[in-house]
Amino acid sequence: MFDHILIVCTGNICRSPVAAAMLRKRLPERRFESAGLGALVGQGVDPKALQLAMADGLDVAGHQARLLDDDMMTNADLVLVMSDGQRREIANRWPEMLGKTMRLGKWLEDGDGRDIPDPYRKSHDVFKHVHRMLLQATDGWVSRL
Repeated sequence: MFDHILIVCTGNICRSPVAAAMLRKRLPERRFESAGLGALVGQGVDPKALQLAMADGLDVAGHQARLLDDDMMTNADLVLVMSDGQRREIANRWPEMLGKTMRLGKWLEDGDGRDIPDPYRKSHDVFKHVHRMLLQATDGWVSRL
């Protein structure tokens, strides 16, 4: 069983904290954390992502970006990344963890899977599109966790 799930993106200020909050809201008995491969350490959620998250009743206001490390990888039962590229980076840095690392968008596109693009420094419309993708991707995981 996956009790401790780690969600990973690049900066840990747009996608992963919001996805973790989405999953936490739906599965409060599980532990969801987030981190970034190149985290903007200490920063809060990007204002555009924060606005969309708050509109959905998600609690991300206290989030502070964290850099992914060995302990986080070791302690997680499942690691969900945003892209195949991030999965490859984890394979390079923590090859023994690849078996428990999957894309968050695995169940999108009728199960063919899809990367979830980084909206950082892009328009509000891009953030809205990514937010909808995160909702769909997390919905796909809720029934499988």
